[in-house]
Amino acid sequence: MLQNPATKYRAFPAIDLPDRQWPSRTITAPPVWMSTDLRDGNQSLFEPMNLERKLRMFRSVCQIGFKEIEVGFPSASQTDFDFVRKLVDDKLIPQDVTIEVLTQAREHLIRRTFESVAGARRVIMHVYNATAPLFRDVVFNMSKAEVVQLAVESVTLIKELAQAHPQTEWVLQYSPELFTSTELEFAKEVCDAVTAVWGATPDNKVILNLPATVEVATPNIYADQVEWMHRNVARRDSVIISLHPHNDRGTAVAAAELGIMAGADRVEGCLFGNGERTGNVDIVTLALNLYTQGVNPGLDFSDINAVARTVEHCNQLPIHPRHPYVGDLVFTAFSGSHQDAIKKGFSALDKNGLWNVPYLPIDPADVGRTYDSIIRVNSQSGKGGVAYLMEAEFGVVMPRRLQVEFSGEVQAYTDTHGGEMTAQAIWDLFASTYLDTTVPLHYVEHNLTDHPHNTSGQGIRLVVEAAGVRHVLKGHGNGPIDAAVQALQTLGVRVQVRNFEERSTKASEEAGEAQACAFMELATVGGDKLERFGVGLDTNIVTASIKALVSGVNRLGVGVQAPAAALAA
Repeated sequence: MLQNPATKYRAFPAIDLPDRQWPSRTITAPPVWMSTDLRDGNQSLFEPMNLERKLRMFRSVCQIGFKEIEVGFPSASQTDFDFVRKLVDDKLIPQDVTIEVLTQAREHLIRRTFESVAGARRVIMHVYNATAPLFRDVVFNMSKAEVVQLAVESVTLIKELAQAHPQTEWVLQYSPELFTSTELEFAKEVCDAVTAVWGATPDNKVILNLPATVEVATPNIYADQVEWMHRNVARRDSVIISLHPHNDRGTAVAAAELGIMAGADRVEGCLFGNGERTGNVDIVTLALNLYTQGVNPGLDFSDINAVARTVEHCNQLPIHPRHPYVGDLVFTAFSGSHQDAIKKGFSALDKNGLWNVPYLPIDPADVGRTYDSIIRVNSQSGKGGVAYLMEAEFGVVMPRRLQVEFSGEVQAYTDTHGGEMTAQAIWDLFASTYLDTTVPLHYVEHNLTDHPHNTSGQGIRLVVEAAGVRHVLKGHGNGPIDAAVQALQTLGVRVQVRNFEERSTKASEEAGEAQACAFMELATVGGDKLERFGVGLDTNIVTASIKALVSGVNRLGVGVQAPAAALAA
């Protein structure tokens, strides 16, 4: 039994704001978005991102449309320092993007942070110190006056260093850490002191970030705190009020939405809610919530699968299949009554009118998802049974998204032929669908070369047949799969590898054989985006991978254009 909570925990007191305005407001425009995936998100990972994953994440959030990106905590980590320097020195920051760097309110850390961004076009210098009573009394043993003094001295130093580097446009951001646990009058006192010493004006605004560093109350309390600051902080026309909600109570998205209604201008968060403890606010969910209310969020999630695969790769964390808008199963109905309602909704839908389909708050096509798994659905037991038989009888453990895709093939087969499919019949359908595809391409053989033409990477000589004609293709990439993708472009085949997994079949392990099964998720490039899985089976993992690539190309139905200069074997 749980202990009596009344003897151990105290309820957070209500805010004295009887004339609060936020409950009657709606959100009509998006906030300024700031991605902290590379800072707050990265420092929460079991294994922090390496350079390759950092660069991929940075490019991804730029492509999505973030104009402010917190790229690291350079004074706390040599890895972060070097990454920030690479962005600046290699001129990797788009002209319309501003990088943000975090520092504690300590002189040597502030100076180190300035070194990390020297030469950048525009920088948000984000400084913070703890203001809450628990941290003042227990962690740092500081008085209120000492807390204010620390903030003022730190901002004074930042102002001096900024004036010494006029080639960069500097923006100050200040966070009273644990704002939600800080007395409002004192939070205002510190923030007012900071904006005064900086000399905030309407043309030189200070970002006042009000973090729910730890979520300690219901979202309406956070909204009251934000509205109080919005109405009482000095120099409001010279301040940008920013939110940084964490998700300790599981209500970060709601807190952010109410905080925007309460007067906030800006939101910091991570893609899909990654972050310390239970995470930061999920910007994807927050942005698409706006989208479903007719508000353009200003961020591009029209290919949500590509964003998800990038985030899973960079964070080395899976996205839950029921995650709002992006989970692999959020647009799939396993209930017969749900499917019936969805089908009727599609039949009655006015394609020129407002979206109005039962159980689907958003059109899946708007985020790059197909209708296949919605219109052609299996019961949970049916899908699970297919996956179980494939693993138990043939040792093939399919990725979850392939399970969903193949279950549609099984249902189509049973709709046509009726009756119950045996395990062997399921395997035969799997083989004919994925392993034995030969149109338009049939894999013949390949040879790999390392460092072709004295360059880095991998070269490939790939032999395929198309319409009875054998072609010898050559490609060069950062690995055998990339090289094979480049080689296939010779035939006009342009595809993107979304995800790749390789597993030994359990049957081969038990038999003492090294039989590898490769699963490759491909998407077409340009035009209508199609996504299909390809599967390859071979004793050699590279061969299995290339077979999976050819299998996926065949399943996508990509047209092959035999070039005049193609080499015939």
